[in-house]
Amino acid sequence: MKTFLFNNKRAIYGGVITFFIITTGVFLLGNISGYEAKNLLEASLSGINMLCNTIVLASATILALLLTLLGISSGTESKLKDGHYLEVLNIAKIDTILFIVTLIMFQLFNIPITESSEVPTGWFSFIYWITLFISSVLSGAMVVVILMLYNTVTNIILIVGLKQDHELIYKEEDLEEQKDKANSSND
Repeated sequence: MKTFLFNNKRAIYGGVITFFIITTGVFLLGNISGYEAKNLLEASLSGINMLCNTIVLASATILALLLTLLGISSGTESKLKDGHYLEVLNIAKIDTILFIVTLIMFQLFNIPITESSEVPTGWFSFIYWITLFISSVLSGAMVVVILMLYNTVTNIILIVGLKQDHELIYKEEDLEEQKDKANSSND
């Protein structure tokens, strides 16, 4: 876990900053009554649904593009270290979680709660704040995935496209060390 946090600290910082910017904007609205919250919820649900729809579509596209990235990675002349594949695996894990959570939230946001006469008016304030908080978290998580993907794509461009020496490429001495370990374990 520490390695993941260290390797992806810029992406995580970006997501956290996005979350705080959005939540700060939301909380600047101040305290609202249940009736105001119901009206604001009605007005914001279409935008929140669009956000969820966009995140679901982007997450699915990213998962598909990761397969292309793996094809490029395995087709390169350089032998890539496990760290590269672990980066791709981490992106896939977070992206899949984001996809599932966003899809669930999309379904929950489509419940016509503002049309129900059974929901007490006082609850709308709570529902409104929770809805905005969740959309902030989803936005921040999407930024994390995009920044992690950016880092991985940048590494591939440096390795495959520009053929630069990189920490994710096995060097001659690394390959010899691996062979020695394999031979000593076979003995």
